[in-house]
Amino acid sequence: MATFLAVPLKQTQEVELIKPMRSFIQNTFSQADPDDYNKALNEFSKLRNLMIAKSVDKHDSALEILYRYYDQVVAIENKLPIAENQIRVNFKWRDAFDKESLFSGKRILAIASGSYEKVCMLFNIAALQTQIAEVQNHDSDEGLKTSAKYFQSASGIFGHLKDVVLSHIQQDPTPDMNPDSLNALSALMVAQAQETIYRKCANDKMKDVMVAKVVHQCSELYADAMKLMQLSTLKELWPKEWIPTVVMKQAAFHAMAEFYQSCVCKEARSYGEQIARLQHANDLMAASSQRGGTTFNFRNEQGRIQRELQSAKKDNDFIYHDKVPDVKTLDPIGKAQIAKPSPLPTKEFSDKFQDLFSKLVPIPVYDALNAFENRRNTIISGEIGRLREASTLMNSVLASLNLPAALEDVSGSNKVPQSVLDKAKQVQDQGGMQHLDKLINDLPELLCRNREILDDCIKQLDDEEQSDKQLREQFKERWSRTPSDKLTKPMRDECMKYKHILDTAIGADRVVQQKYSAHKSAIALLSKPSAEIEKGLPSAGSSGGLQNNSAVQQLKKMMEDVATIKAEREVIETQIKDVTFDMSSKFFSAMASDGLIDEESISVGELDRMYGPLREQVNDSIQRQEMLMGRVQNTNTEFCQAKASNQGAAQREQVLKDLAAGFDMYMELKSNLEEGTKFYNDLTPLLVKLQNKISDFCFARKTEKDELMSDLQKRIASQPTGPAPKAPSYQSPPESTQSRVPPPRPPPPSYTAPGTAPGYAPPGLNQPQANAPPPHEQPAQQSYGQPGAWGQTPYPLSMSMPAMPSGFNAYNPYMQPYPGQQQPPYPGQQPYPGQQPLQYPGQQQPYPGQYQNPPYPQQPQWR
Repeated sequence: MATFLAVPLKQTQEVELIKPMRSFIQNTFSQADPDDYNKALNEFSKLRNLMIAKSVDKHDSALEILYRYYDQVVAIENKLPIAENQIRVNFKWRDAFDKESLFSGKRILAIASGSYEKVCMLFNIAALQTQIAEVQNHDSDEGLKTSAKYFQSASGIFGHLKDVVLSHIQQDPTPDMNPDSLNALSALMVAQAQETIYRKCANDKMKDVMVAKVVHQCSELYADAMKLMQLSTLKELWPKEWIPTVVMKQAAFHAMAEFYQSCVCKEARSYGEQIARLQHANDLMAASSQRGGTTFNFRNEQGRIQRELQSAKKDNDFIYHDKVPDVKTLDPIGKAQIAKPSPLPTKEFSDKFQDLFSKLVPIPVYDALNAFENRRNTIISGEIGRLREASTLMNSVLASLNLPAALEDVSGSNKVPQSVLDKAKQVQDQGGMQHLDKLINDLPELLCRNREILDDCIKQLDDEEQSDKQLREQFKERWSRTPSDKLTKPMRDECMKYKHILDTAIGADRVVQQKYSAHKSAIALLSKPSAEIEKGLPSAGSSGGLQNNSAVQQLKKMMEDVATIKAEREVIETQIKDVTFDMSSKFFSAMASDGLIDEESISVGELDRMYGPLREQVNDSIQRQEMLMGRVQNTNTEFCQAKASNQGAAQREQVLKDLAAGFDMYMELKSNLEEGTKFYNDLTPLLVKLQNKISDFCFARKTEKDELMSDLQKRIASQPTGPAPKAPSYQSPPESTQSRVPPPRPPPPSYTAPGTAPGYAPPGLNQPQANAPPPHEQPAQQSYGQPGAWGQTPYPLSMSMPAMPSGFNAYNPYMQPYPGQQQPPYPGQQPYPGQQPLQYPGQQQPYPGQYQNPPYPQQPQWR
């Protein structure tokens, strides 16, 4: 019966996944549908809990659950990054070989890292594969094929983990995840896979020469695994039967290789070499039995080798008489390695895998899209800014020339020019001066709200970092968690970015206030009814002779060209804003082909392709404006010379210029203030998301701090403070209470047996002993039962003594015989040192070896 070694599973526990992931999605993927990811989060959490529950089942269905969960962890790696400064989920895994032994090293490791979860899942997949391979029916071809497949797959996984585990964990792993441990496990699994292939070859009755090569390679693979497992740092890690089993199999399979090669020699009629190989195989099998002890399971093979050896020797002695060579001179047996570590799947482990978060784009793609949008917005704002700046310059030039209002005021009438009335109507339709005042008054409140949120974000980070620094200074190297400044750098950079944005916005708001103050009177006049505007304009003399002036006609034609340019610019601005792109597919393709996204080259090329023609239109519009403004200024000079004879119109013309400039400034200020209001309102949810993100981070760090503080307190409390100092002599108890020494033993009672002369005593009985005190100094004999008598501690009168047992068999070592009472020794009783023999009536001499218990010394009376 074949026996294989299976790797135990790493143990984990349930964690909270839904809340931190939902918070991250809400803060990062603001356009994601909550219904989509809420269902996916619940399914993901259930899948992990199912993985924990099903891991104990040694069946393909349990392995499929592990496959699906691992594939899902890999799928969300670029979408929902689990890390200390991203989605903070603390995964805690226990060492697979942790049996609460004294092996040094960490036995439980908890890290907030998706990469750590991934490598632990890979370990458990390989471990479960070995367990499924172990329980297969190895007497059938199908069972051996399944075992070989899973052992090779597990070997490949352990080998892959050996190369990547340290880069994924980035700290000291548990002993089972040590690269040396993983290397040994990989070697052991490929050796077991080769063993299953050998057993199938033997069951299929393949040629002996081929079987010999396969089993010899099996022995070599077990030898490699044995060397790796017996490293000094790993010996205590493995279960106690592992190393004896591997050592036993190495020798046993070497013996089987010699056996099958002896069969080849027999077919080639090399009987001497056959016997030499069988003898070597028998010695190897004996060594295997000795090494394996109770794990030895090659008794059938050992018996087969012994029978073949006896038969070969008998035939050679009686028939062939072939010389038996030394085994060292024999040709080495060939090797055929069929089992090899299987590489990891290029895509998913599970054929039925479906990404629960398929609607979320990976973070690299998401970041690339955001970077593209920033580049696109820069181009849009730049080109539109060029157009508006040119339009503002054109309006200021025309306003300085009082055009086109001056062309409408050449009749000499005191009526308000139609262009001024049209501008006043536009101002009034858009809210007039009251609307500007409201927008200006709302800005400080919006700014203050955003500033408070940002200040709270920075304060939370400062408080958390200060707390971490204080505890790190207090506990030194025992404070082992990641420093705050390393984790909070992205969040601090984001805070500084928003702070710079707010500072820039404050400067822009100040410029808006200055412009408003400069044109406030003109804007106020335009906000009034037409009658009040007419009253506000100075009267002018007659200019009727200028209506048919050629300069006036040219200027009117040029004003039509100005209106055309402005209309074209509105169309160009709309086209610039409405350009659409499908960059997701391009970024996905780049990530799939290259593994990374060169966002800059892809974005710049696509933006140039789409915005190139629009840039040319902007440049053409600006060039046409420059040429037109040159002609307007020259023609306006002729117009002013024609008006020079009418000095009364100068004051009126200046007011009309101010109204034209006021209208242009009103439109500019309204646009700027509305954009500023929208900017502050759009910035608020971004800052709130940042605030929530920082709050979640600080809460997780506080929880981690509390757990680490609890562990440190327990460790500090359990550490001894040192040996206690020696107590001074005056604190020692008095000598009388330290030990109570009983008084010396009294002499035994005298006894005269019947028929003996008075004063006769057996030798040694009632004889004075050496160094004994004189009779008058010896303690007086007391009768039993009296207060203070020998063997009895006096009790108060209120206390009653318990009844003493009586009878021959009720032995009481404190009992003295009553005067005249004879008491024989008890069966099996041995004499005490110095005990004297007793005589019974009619007994002249005591039996040899017969003695009587001597009385115990008088007990002291404790007070």
